[in-house]
Amino acid sequence: MPHTFDDLVTLERLAEEARAAYTANPGDGTRAAWLAAADAFQAAVVEHAAAEGTSRYEVEMAAKKTVRHPEPEAA
Repeated sequence: MPHTFDDLVTLERLAEEARAAYTANPGDGTRAAWLAAADAFQAAVVEHAAAEGTSRYEVEMAAKKTVRHPEPEAA
């Protein structure tokens, strides 16, 4: 079953958290975790884009924008 867009957002958040952990404490373990999380995100993006018939690039950028630049919540 293809990943949903919400799945992609979750995977990108995990990859960003792993990147932050590596940046804070560089080491083989944190680097491996970061690369594994980034790989999982990329694989899910490719799968989602293929299932939806959309551009992989556009899917990736939309997920990254959602994670890195969230919309403010309505008051």
